[in-house]
Amino acid sequence: MAKKGFQSVDDYIASRPEGMREILERVRGAIRKAVPKADEVISYQIPAYKLGGKPVLFFAGWKQHYSLYPAIGGLVPAFQKELARYKISKGTIRFPLDEPVPVRLIGRIAKFRAKEVAARESAKVAR
Repeated sequence: MAKKGFQSVDDYIASRPEGMREILERVRGAIRKAVPKADEVISYQIPAYKLGGKPVLFFAGWKQHYSLYPAIGGLVPAFQKELARYKISKGTIRFPLDEPVPVRLIGRIAKFRAKEVAARESAKVAR
C-alpha cells in the first residue's frame, strides 16, 4: 500500500485492497457531491480537493481505518456530537473500516471546510 507517485485519485484508489476501494469511492462521491466545483488532485500522495488552488479536504485509506484531513479550525466543534464516536487527533478524523461510511456527515464536513476556505480567502481580499 505504500506506492508513490499517484497520477490521479483513480490511481490511488486502485492501489488499495478491494474492500477498501468501495469505501474510498463512497468517501470520494460524498465529497464530490458536496463540493462539485472543487478540483480533484493528488497532494502529499493522497486524494485532495481544492477550490481556487486552496486545499479544502483530503482523504486516505489505511490498514485499520480511513481518514479525513484537516480537522482544524471550527470543524471539530461544529460537528462535536456527530464526531464523538470517531478518533480525532492532530487534525485527522479516523473512521473504522467495519462501519458504514457516514456519507451525509462527510458531505456536510466537505461543505463546511469549503465555506471555511472561502471565508478565509474573502478575509484576505478584504485586508
